Amino acid sequence: MKYRKIVLMSILSAVIVILSACGGSETANSSGKPTVKIGYLPITHAVPLYMQKEFLGENNSFNLELVKFPSWPDLMDALNTGKIDGASTLVTVAMRAKEQGIDLKAVALGHRDGNVLVASPNINNVQDLKGKTYAVPHEFSSHNILLYMMLEKEGVDYEDVNVVEMAPAEMPAALATDRIAGYVVAEPFGAQSVVLDNAKVLYQSGELWKNSIDCALVLHGDFAKNNKKIAQDFVGSYVKAGQKAEAKGEQMRKVASKYMDVDDEVLDLSLEWISYDNLKINKEAYKKLSRYMVEMGLSESPPSYDAFVDNSFIEKVK
Repeated sequence: MKYRKIVLMSILSAVIVILSACGGSETANSSGKPTVKIGYLPITHAVPLYMQKEFLGENNSFNLELVKFPSWPDLMDALNTGKIDGASTLVTVAMRAKEQGIDLKAVALGHRDGNVLVASPNINNVQDLKGKTYAVPHEFSSHNILLYMMLEKEGVDYEDVNVVEMAPAEMPAALATDRIAGYVVAEPFGAQSVVLDNAKVLYQSGELWKNSIDCALVLHGDFAKNNKKIAQDFVGSYVKAGQKAEAKGEQMRKVASKYMDVDDEVLDLSLEWISYDNLKINKEAYKKLSRYMVEMGLSESPPSYDAFVDNSFIEKVK
């Protein structure tokens, strides 16, 4: 009996090892369903994830665990090392990781539009930013590219502005205390400064680049490949959650407030700027983003659309 017990335990251990190697950090809980772990930052651009979590229901083939991170580098480290199955993240940061050999697939947008370039009230125009300090959340961010596009449009050289990286949550206070002259970042931080009369909007992202690509839903390649049914169900419920979010009703506001510490007036303004429908990643928009990454020296060879974007999941959503 003792020998049979030892053999049985060895077999069970081997099975666990095999199952854990099937891809991603997917695990099963007491319900028997696999758990999909998705990273996020508490920003307006991740609202479809919040809605998906709150209204997933019991008839889905998976459980959803949202893992909160304080910064993009922390989130990407977890994604790149396979500690989470996917993330709502800056698409440009994910592209950079893909370029460096990390197996990632972008399966949907996080949102459309919804970024604003703000500046101190004493900045009268874009030309006034010459010699001033302007903050972006990450060098490899579409926000940095939007800043480049705004300066280009207004005839100001990018090098004439002191561009610095700063954590999103620090930006409003930095602007209020004159440590920076302005910033561009994911919402609701732009709206926060505007509502407090500490900032003016120089440009909305749609005025520079309509339907620009910013945050995307990215899955680890192993997870998407080895768990196609679950990945399909996950993307399907995510897209439907985006449709719920686009209604921008009281239900959505309650859910957003649960995941973000945000004032109602700030959230209302932020939602005026953003859209959550039509979350398929457009090929021409992606190519434009890639061109700007090369032009700005952020990337020598961005991953091609076909190598990085996988629309097969979103195209099957009914």
